[in-house]
Amino acid sequence: MESPLGTFRCLPRLQAMKRPAFVSDTVLRVSSAIVAAGVLLFALKTAEDVFAPLILAMVVGVIFAPLADRLERIGLPRGAVALGLIVMMFFTIFALAYMVEPYVTAVIDEIPSIKYEIRKLLFEYRGLIQGLGEMNREVEQALGNGAAAGDGGSDIPSMTDAMFLAPVILGQMLIFLGALFFFLLTRSEIYQWMSFRIGGGADTPMIMQRLTDAERMVSRYFAAVSIVNAALGVATGAYLMAIGVPGAVVWGIGAMLMNFVLYLGPAAIAAGLLLSGVVNFDGLMTFAPAAGFLTLNMIEAQFATPTLVGRHVQINPFLIFVALVFWLWLWGPLGGIVAIPVTLILLRLFDIMGDRADASGAVRTA
Repeated sequence: MESPLGTFRCLPRLQAMKRPAFVSDTVLRVSSAIVAAGVLLFALKTAEDVFAPLILAMVVGVIFAPLADRLERIGLPRGAVALGLIVMMFFTIFALAYMVEPYVTAVIDEIPSIKYEIRKLLFEYRGLIQGLGEMNREVEQALGNGAAAGDGGSDIPSMTDAMFLAPVILGQMLIFLGALFFFLLTRSEIYQWMSFRIGGGADTPMIMQRLTDAERMVSRYFAAVSIVNAALGVATGAYLMAIGVPGAVVWGIGAMLMNFVLYLGPAAIAAGLLLSGVVNFDGLMTFAPAAGFLTLNMIEAQFATPTLVGRHVQINPFLIFVALVFWLWLWGPLGGIVAIPVTLILLRLFDIMGDRADASGAVRTA
């Protein structure tokens, strides 16, 4: 029979034998997390037609949440509120589309002349692109048949392309509408279920509070950004109208909408205005539309956005850029729309910036 002293002497050996098991458990957990993240990423990328409208619907539902709560507090049924908000959203979209339709049609009609002017410009400055021999030959051929270039049509999708795309777009719209309606209808139950699953019972109230804070944060962010973007759109349209750019109203609405996609949206508008300047002006005035918009955008980014949006949300610009690149790679322009709201929700949910959140829901990070 072994003495108690012998057993005591074996304890360090037993503890040493347990350490590899502990390391193995840690490695197993990390490996499982990496595999799960990879599977999730693969699923999000592969099933984009399903997950993209679902995530967009949840983001839109979070944005509508404060308005939905106010309507419910005055006595409206939750189902009527959800349906009414969806109808209001589509009415706004159709109203904007009706307003800009004549301008968009005019721009489409001008596509052949725009292509001709671009080719002409490239031909005039062919000395700056001497290394692109193939492009020079194409430009010379195009200018050799100027009438054909001016009368040629743009590459418009055929009826067959539309027939193939229509079911996909219709399916995504149905997914978006259904997800948005049921999210607004059962938002509280969804938050309670997520809080219980993540918190495990003891931490359920804390997770519920984080979800509520994230919802409030995203809605305030979107409201502030909408005000800033609307002001940018009005200023852009007024400036372009003053210098005589055709379709100034369309450009203003485009500047407002595209500014929701950080970095890439304003860059696309600036590129389009540069082409518009090439077509409509000569000399230095060619750069006036794009230069004016970039000046307004710089004022918005340096003064207006930090003043309004910074009161509620202020995130590291590098983190914003990384999130934007990731979601753009994942889902394209739609990913650029949901990038910032999803990032805010995840940061607040996992309390990454919770220690800097004040009682009003504003968050300060450097």
